[in-house]
Amino acid sequence: MPVHPVSLNKPTGAASPAPAPATLREGRVVWEPVVRHLYVHVPFCAHKCEYCAFYSEVPRGALMDRYVAALCRELELVAGDLRPRTLFFGGGTPSLLPLRHWEELFRHMERLNLLGADEFTIECNPATVSPDKARLFRDFGVNRVSLGVQSLDEALLDRLGRIHSRAQVFDSFAILRAAGFDNVNLDLMFAIPGQTLAMWRDTLREALALGCEHLSSYEVIYEEDTALYAQLRAGRFEVDEDLACAMYEELLAAAARAGYRQYEVANFARHTGAPGAAVPDHACLHNVNYWRAGSFYGLGPSATSYVRGVRTRNPANTVRYCESLEQGRRAVEMLEALSPLARAGEAAGFGLRMVAGWPFADFERLTGFDLRREWASDIAWLETRGFGESSRDGFRLTARGLRFADLAAERFLRPD
Repeated sequence: MPVHPVSLNKPTGAASPAPAPATLREGRVVWEPVVRHLYVHVPFCAHKCEYCAFYSEVPRGALMDRYVAALCRELELVAGDLRPRTLFFGGGTPSLLPLRHWEELFRHMERLNLLGADEFTIECNPATVSPDKARLFRDFGVNRVSLGVQSLDEALLDRLGRIHSRAQVFDSFAILRAAGFDNVNLDLMFAIPGQTLAMWRDTLREALALGCEHLSSYEVIYEEDTALYAQLRAGRFEVDEDLACAMYEELLAAAARAGYRQYEVANFARHTGAPGAAVPDHACLHNVNYWRAGSFYGLGPSATSYVRGVRTRNPANTVRYCESLEQGRRAVEMLEALSPLARAGEAAGFGLRMVAGWPFADFERLTGFDLRREWASDIAWLETRGFGESSRDGFRLTARGLRFADLAAERFLRPD
C-alpha cells in the first residue's frame, strides 16, 4: 500500500534512510541539485475495492495505450531534474498493465537514464502476477514487489471487494520467489468489518510464515467516497475501537516474534545488518523519503509531487491527464508553495510516524527550525499524556503515542 504523501492518515533496502534532501547553510535551506525519488501512479483497477479512496478506473485497451504514451511524455519533461534512488509504481493496480506496455515504459526510461535505482518497487495484486511479468520486472531492475494481500480469509476478501483468492496469494508469492525476488512486501489490513481477533491471528500467522522481507499493515480507514464509508454511515456495521486496538497489539507482538522490526506506525521489516541502524535494512526507502519530507516527483493521473518546497498535483482524470501531455505540457491542476514554517510543521508530523522520531539536529538541518523551540508546548502536551518522550538528541512518540500518531501529528501543523 503506497503511503499517500499529503495525508497524515497513511499513509513503500539499504541499511540507512535516504539522505536528507536539504542542508542548512547560513540560515537557509539548500536543496539537492536533482530529485532522487519518483512515484508513478497507474490508475487502472479491474474492480474498485470497498475501502479504496485512491483514484482508479476500469482498464480499457485504447485508454491504456494513451496513458502509457502520455506517461512517457511526462517522464521526458522531468528527466533532466531526476536521478532516481528510489522508484515506486503504485495504483490502482500497476501489474494490470500488459507486458507490451511495461516493456515500452522500461525501454523509454532506459533511454532517459532513469533506471538503475537502488530500490525499484512495483505494486502487484495476487491475481495479476505471471511468471513472464515477474521475469520482465527483474530484467529491467525491479528489485522489490509489494503484494496487496489485505486478508487470507476468503469471506473478508469478498467483503473488501478483492478479486483474488487466498490460494492466488501463495501462488503469486511462489512466482515472485522463482523469478528471484528477495525483497517482497505483504500488505495486510485489520479492523475489517466482520473480522474477529481469531481471524486476524490466523492471517498474521499464515502471512508471516511466508517469510517476506517487509510487512505493511494498516487499520481500515473510512474515507469519504468509498463504499465502506457509505455502509458505515448507513448503520450497516459499527466500528469497535477496543477490538482495533487489540488487533494492533497482536500485530506488534506477532511481527516481533517473527523477527521483524517496527520502524513506522504500520511498517515492519527484517534487519540483518549492524545493530543501531535508524531503519532496518529492508525498510522501504521510498516511503522513508516521504516521512522525512524529501522531494519527489509524482507522475500519472492524481499523483502529487513535492519538489524543493513546492507541491503540485495532477488531475484525477486519465483523459484530462493525457490531453495535457498530448499538448506538450505537464498535467498540473494544483500548485502550492507553503511557508517555511508550514513545511517544517508537516515534516515534524510525518516524521513522528517513524519509531525513531526526529533527531533534533536532523530536523534543524532539514527545515531550519529548532523542534524544541517552535513546538515546545506541543512536545510537553504529548509527554504529559504519555504519547511522547524526549532525549538529549531528539523527540519521538512512545508505543502508545504511535497508536495515535495522527492525533500527535496534527499538533505540529502550522497554518500557512
